[in-house]
Amino acid sequence: MRNKTFKLTTLAASLMLASGTLLADEHDARAIAERLVDEHFQNSTLSREEQIEELLWFAQAAEPFRGMNIQTVAEGLTTHVYESEVLAPAFSELTGINITHNIIGEGDLVDTMQNQMQSGNSIYDGYINDSDSIGTHIRYGTTINLSEAMDNEWADLTLPTLDLDDFIGLQYTTGPDGNIYQLPAQQFANLYWFRYDWFQREDLQEQFRDIYGYDLGVPTNWTAYEDIAEFFTEHVGEIDGTRVYGHMDYGRRDPSLGWRFHDSWLSMAGMGSPGVPFGNPVDDWGIRVNEDSQPVGASVSRGGATNSPASVFAMQKAVDWLRDYAPEEAQGMTFGEAGPVPAQGHIAQQIFWYTAFTADMTDPAVAVTDDEGNPLWRMAPSPTGPYWEEGMKVGYQDVGSWTFFDSTPEDRRSAAWLFAQFTVAKTTSLEKLMAGLTPIRESDIFSDQMSEMAPKLGGLVEFYRSPNESNWTPTGTNVPDYPRMAPLWWQNLAPVMSGEVSPQEGLDKLAADMDNTMNRLARANVFDSYAPVLNEERDPQYWLDQEGSPKPKLDNEMPQGTTVPYDEMMEAWMEAGTR
Repeated sequence: MRNKTFKLTTLAASLMLASGTLLADEHDARAIAERLVDEHFQNSTLSREEQIEELLWFAQAAEPFRGMNIQTVAEGLTTHVYESEVLAPAFSELTGINITHNIIGEGDLVDTMQNQMQSGNSIYDGYINDSDSIGTHIRYGTTINLSEAMDNEWADLTLPTLDLDDFIGLQYTTGPDGNIYQLPAQQFANLYWFRYDWFQREDLQEQFRDIYGYDLGVPTNWTAYEDIAEFFTEHVGEIDGTRVYGHMDYGRRDPSLGWRFHDSWLSMAGMGSPGVPFGNPVDDWGIRVNEDSQPVGASVSRGGATNSPASVFAMQKAVDWLRDYAPEEAQGMTFGEAGPVPAQGHIAQQIFWYTAFTADMTDPAVAVTDDEGNPLWRMAPSPTGPYWEEGMKVGYQDVGSWTFFDSTPEDRRSAAWLFAQFTVAKTTSLEKLMAGLTPIRESDIFSDQMSEMAPKLGGLVEFYRSPNESNWTPTGTNVPDYPRMAPLWWQNLAPVMSGEVSPQEGLDKLAADMDNTMNRLARANVFDSYAPVLNEERDPQYWLDQEGSPKPKLDNEMPQGTTVPYDEMMEAWMEAGTR
């Protein structure tokens, strides 16, 4: 149960300059603030007057930067488009800082960020970069340490009502030193998605029970997921004249294929170590670290688990399920192409579905809503594999976060810092959540507005109100250079998905490439801290015989399937999430 109390500073504390004077054009600023609240930000956990106070603080703090042209950047999610089209113009009008919030592809964003880090040239004044890069940011010494900045150069530029304790993803943007390096701007999880209406049909329930000997429900392990996939693909086959399938995924050789796997696919099977938010000592990439947070290897021969039996099992299931239970065209799809497919109405379930697609699934025009726009589908926890154990993360959560670099001139990144806070302030955050459905604040999640929206969102609100939400986490601090190492995944695992090489061969190559990359980075002496110190290679059996990850091959990787009734599970979530 969560029992946080959120307190706001007073009007005087929010609006007073260090010198004790107020804005010369206070009346103009107030008029703008009042109009912005009434036109754009009517939904907030703050009162109208508290919102106006907060906006007046921004107008005041921006005085030294008025007239500047600032460029920030984010990837093309609905949430970030809202920031670009609504929040940037509102901030510009309020503060006189001309903000252009650019929307580009995720790959382009990572490449541009890497370019700025390596070249020292200022390209953008602020980035919304996934917290998956936290391991990069803590090591290179080029990322602004937000904790230190908020105590020093940004002490007078940090919103008094920012309320860091209200952010649900701050643990993912915090380094081993306890300092915050990125400020969350949006987040979404990968969950299990299924056709609730089909699962509730008595004829299908009876047919499933006759074939498999247990109830059709939300699968809690990979065996049940496979049984359900087989059931709808091979035994049901057609519903209301439409060919149906029991699984959806994608397999095209493309950078997005890497996301499917380094976004916790292997850890869902149980490859890593217990520990939340990040497995310790072996994380969800299979990288092992020593007690000083230094990576020591990804290969089993160095104590890692990237090419371990659990990983091989996970990859084999990805290949088998895509081939046997998904539409044939899924093999040639990318992430972006495959994402909208379940909304077309012929997919029964998907084990690895991103909640960022929720908004697209609630359109009354799609085939998976009823005549009143209510979802025919639900989301639930993803099932875990046979190597998973209590205390491990359950799945992946994307946390796009504001990130700043020391190569950006101080005045420009300070102005961008003000805009960053504007996009996550309590005045604006609830409206942004309602537009993009990617929450960052606990107060917003428990708001009356989200309670009202909950029936239309298929379990999203209940998930984020549940304490279980914290078991879905991003890539952790073990990965020393995300931009360099992430491409290794799709380059090595695309041949596995296409059948050119076996899962073991592909994972052996991936683990070796990860070790080689970390070794080169260590020799290049590019890190300020937590540099890799690879273990010497030894017989893999040595590590498999040790306690914990990497784990030896199980005699039975497909135990009896188990399911749980969705409504019972949601009732437990709601009770646990009451505050």
